[in-house]
Amino acid sequence: MKLSRKNPALFFALATFTLVIGCKSEWIDANIENHTGQPIQQLEVAYPSASFGTNGLAPEGSFHYRFQTRGSGPVKVDYITPEGKTWHKEGLTLMEHQEGQITVRLLPLGKIEFSANLQPSH
Repeated sequence: MKLSRKNPALFFALATFTLVIGCKSEWIDANIENHTGQPIQQLEVAYPSASFGTNGLAPEGSFHYRFQTRGSGPVKVDYITPEGKTWHKEGLTLMEHQEGQITVRLLPLGKIEFSANLQPSH
């Protein structure tokens, strides 16, 4: 069968299929877990090219966010305790085109653990 514009339905279907196969998006699923023993405020997670966050997170609460990276760089976390203390931590480095999951565990006394299950996109 000859592919031509004379069969527009077939041409459109093949063109769409080619675009879908060739354009895979890389996503990172992030879970932020509050194990500090107290509520936190103004949680912000910065990653290469953008950031996300929430106004508050209850003790033992979690926050989920899905994002894509543009460029490479560290993940940075900031939050405020009920006493007004601000905690900052820089963690793992993300590379453009990675996909998978990261977990950020907020622990007592401002400790923050980062774990990741990431792989480059194919």
